[in-house]
Amino acid sequence: MSAQYVEICKAAHEAFNRRDFEAIVSMMAEDVTYHDRARGLMLRGRDEYRRNAEEWVAGFSNADISQARYIDAGNIVVAQFIGGGHNDGSFGQLVATGKPASFDYCEIIRFGEHGKVVAVDAYYDQLSILKQLGHLAASA
Repeated sequence: MSAQYVEICKAAHEAFNRRDFEAIVSMMAEDVTYHDRARGLMLRGRDEYRRNAEEWVAGFSNADISQARYIDAGNIVVAQFIGGGHNDGSFGQLVATGKPASFDYCEIIRFGEHGKVVAVDAYYDQLSILKQLGHLAASA
């Protein structure tokens, strides 16, 4: 079944690129957890996950997942990809800068016994995003 899990992850990322949030959350268990390690956020449930994805798109209307690679580890899939887009909307409490950002992103996705995503740990470099957007000065 693990190869099927990789296909589910690919489908979820493709759904994000199409802005089909309903398709994404349909792949998740009702009580899914999404731990955004960069921001120290723990999202619980499909609704919180969906709101988070919609907030990314509100800040980067052309947000895109590209160059995805997937590692099959049984009931766990490791997804590595490039996230990017132009910051044309508010990003959290920060105002839009109109600047592009591109960053490495890693998700560790765990599947439950019924083939649904039950937990995700997300890792990315928030500092580099803030520097690319001009919210922080680049260090020498």
